[in-house]
Amino acid sequence: MTQPTKMHGMVLTGHGGLEKLEWRDDLEVPAPGAGEVLIRVGASAINNTDINTRTGWYGKSVRGDTAAGAMQGYDSSETGAEGSWAGAALSFPLIQGADCCGRIVAVGSGVDAGRIGERVLVRPMQSRPAANGSVTTFTFGSECNGGFAEYTVATAGDAIRVSSGLSDVELASFPCAFSTAEGMIQRCDLGAERVLITGASGGVGSAAVQLAKRRGAHVTAVTTAAKAGDLCALGADETLDRDAAIAGRSFDVVLDLVGGDGFPGLVEGLRDRGRYVTSGAIAGPIVELDLRTLYLRDLSLLGSTNQPDSVFTDLVGYIETGEILPAVAAVYPLAELHSAQQAFLRKSHVGKIGIRIAD
Repeated sequence: MTQPTKMHGMVLTGHGGLEKLEWRDDLEVPAPGAGEVLIRVGASAINNTDINTRTGWYGKSVRGDTAAGAMQGYDSSETGAEGSWAGAALSFPLIQGADCCGRIVAVGSGVDAGRIGERVLVRPMQSRPAANGSVTTFTFGSECNGGFAEYTVATAGDAIRVSSGLSDVELASFPCAFSTAEGMIQRCDLGAERVLITGASGGVGSAAVQLAKRRGAHVTAVTTAAKAGDLCALGADETLDRDAAIAGRSFDVVLDLVGGDGFPGLVEGLRDRGRYVTSGAIAGPIVELDLRTLYLRDLSLLGSTNQPDSVFTDLVGYIETGEILPAVAAVYPLAELHSAQQAFLRKSHVGKIGIRIAD
C-alpha cells in the first residue's frame, strides 16, 4: 500500500509556553529504517512528562512544582541544557506524545513484512545501551518523535502487538502511565501489603491503584473528597484527603508522585523496613530528609524510571486478559492539543485525557 508523503501533527518548537506547540499539516511522513516499523497513529494521550518537557522543568536549576511554569514555561536561565529525562538537550522541532496506539503500515529492512496490519502499543520507556556498557532510558516522544502526528516510527521490538476490543483512545491511555506505575510496583516488589499512593487521581496514580490492587495490596489513595468515589471504583480500599496528616508507621510501601513539602510525612508514614518509591515530583523536587530516620528504621528509598522490557509486555498481557481497565476522562482531537493541556492542568479529572489522531 502506498503511503502519503505528508502528514499533520503538533510540533514542539522549543521550551516554553503553549505557543511553542505548533500545528503543521506539511510534515514529512517518516520512513522506517533498518529494524523499524512505520505506524499509523490512531490515538495518543497527555502525560505530565509532555508538559514538563515543553516547559523545561527537568532542568536542574528549576526547583519549583510542575504547575508553576506549566502555562508559560520556565526562564531559559533555569532550564539549562537538561531538557529531557535523560538529562541531555533536546533537538527541536520535536513531535511529542509518549503514548501511541496504532497499526503498522510499513516495515524497514530486517523486519518481517507479516507484521504489516498489526495493532500495536509503543513502549514509551525504552532501553538503549550506552558507550560505557550500561543501559540508558530512551523516551518515546522526548528523545525521538512520538505519537502527536498521523505517523510515527518505532523500533520493531518496542512496537508490541496487542489484541483487544478496546478503542484506540482507550488503549492509548495505558502505555506511559501504567508502565510507570507497574515499574514502581515491580521495583519495590509490592505484595499483599498496605500501600499509600499519592497523586492518585492522575494518570500514573490511578494506574497504580489498579495495579497495586491486582497484586492483592490494601490500597489507600491520597486525593480529594470529590474524586474519592472514582478511585474506590478503580480499586482503592480507602482514601485519604491530601491535606490530612498521615498516621505514623502505617504503610509497608509508599508510591509517591508528588514530593514537595509533604515528603517528610510520607517517610514517617512507613513502617520499619518500609519502601518508598518515587517516579514524579509534581509538588516540587527538593525535599527534606532526616537521615537518622532512614538508617535507624532500615528504610529503602527507591527511584523508578528505567524499566526492564518485561514491564511493558507484562502490562500488555494484563490488558489482553482484562485485569486492568482504561480510565479516560475526556478526549480531544490532536488539533486541539492546547485546550487538552489546559484541561489537564486544571486537574479536575481522574485518569487520562485522550488525544484522537486518526479521523
